[in-house]
Amino acid sequence: MLNKENVIEVLKDVIYFPKGDNIINLNMVDNLMVREDGIRFDLIVEQQDDPKNDILVNAANRTLKEVFGDINIDIKVKPEEKALSKVKHIIAVASGKGGVGKSTVAANLAVALARANQRVGLIDADIYGPSVPMMFGAEYEQPACFEKDGKSVMVPVERYGIKLLSIGFFVDTDRPLIWRGPMATSALNQLMNDALWGELDWLVVDMPPGTGDIQLTLAQQFKVSGAVIVTTPQKVAFADVLRAAMMFKEEALQIPIYGLVENMAYFTPSDMPEKKYYIFGKDMGQEFADRLGTKLLGQIPMVEKIAESGDNGTPLALDGDSPVAKAFDGIAQAIINA
Repeated sequence: MLNKENVIEVLKDVIYFPKGDNIINLNMVDNLMVREDGIRFDLIVEQQDDPKNDILVNAANRTLKEVFGDINIDIKVKPEEKALSKVKHIIAVASGKGGVGKSTVAANLAVALARANQRVGLIDADIYGPSVPMMFGAEYEQPACFEKDGKSVMVPVERYGIKLLSIGFFVDTDRPLIWRGPMATSALNQLMNDALWGELDWLVVDMPPGTGDIQLTLAQQFKVSGAVIVTTPQKVAFADVLRAAMMFKEEALQIPIYGLVENMAYFTPSDMPEKKYYIFGKDMGQEFADRLGTKLLGQIPMVEKIAESGDNGTPLALDGDSPVAKAFDGIAQAIINA
C-alpha cells in the first residue's frame, strides 16, 4: 500500500555506505510527500556536486519502484544546511601567551562590531580558562537546548545584541578543567556546529593562548576569514606572538592575518584623557607589526575602568565616549573594510 509510513520503511533499505546506515536513520530524507500519483522528497547531502549523490538517487528510485511499481518519483538533491552556513566571516582572536588581554580584546571587538550595525556572535574557545560569561554579566546563564533532527542544539545567550557561547556556561568555573586535547577539540566543535547561530556577519572566536590543538582544529575544520593577533608592548610578549602569527601562515593552514592589536599600549588617566604614558615602551606595536609584515590595527590604552568593566559584565567598548571604545571602533572598521 502506497502511504508515507510504508515509503519510509522501504527507504530504510537505501544505504549510504560512507556512513554505514540508511538514509532515513541518517536524516537525509526531508519534505517527504506521498500521493496516489507518486512520491516526492528532498535528499539532503553533504556536497551538492558529489558523484555519490547520483548513485544514491538511483538506488532510491530502484528500491521504491521494486515495491510500488512504475510510479512517478521526484527526488531533489539539496546540500545540508550546516550550523555556520549563514555566518559570513569567522575571526580568530589569538595570542602567543596568556596575560596580554586577549579575551578583553575579543569581547570589546565583538561589541564594537555590533555598534557598527553588524550581526555578531562570540565563541569563548579558551576551553581551559573561559572568561566571556563573566565579561558579559552572564556567568549564571545557561543556553537553552532543543532537539533537532535527533540531536541536541544549543541556543546562544544574547547580551548587547551579541550571541554568546562558552564552555563556561556548562561547567563549574570554580574548578579547573583538566581535559586532554581530543576533549577540548570536541568541545570546540560542539560550540561551533551544535548551535543555532542563524545569520551573522561576524563570528568572533576567543582562542586559548599558544599554538595547540584548539588552534589547529579551528584552522583546519572551519573556514576562518582571518586572525587578529593580540600583543602587549614588551619584547618578551612579542616573542610568543611571533610563533602564533607564524602558525597561521603555515602552508597547511594559510589563514590571513587582519593585523596586530597592541593592548596596554599606554596609560591614560581618567581625569586627563589627553595624556598618554608609555609605561612599557613607545611605538612597539608598530615595530612588531612591521616585523610580522602586517598592519597595526590599533592601540588599546590602559584605563582604570577596563578591568572593572570586565568584572561587572559591561565591556568598556559600550561606552562610546571612552578612549577604549574609540580605539575598538577604529579596529572594527579596519576589519570590516579589509
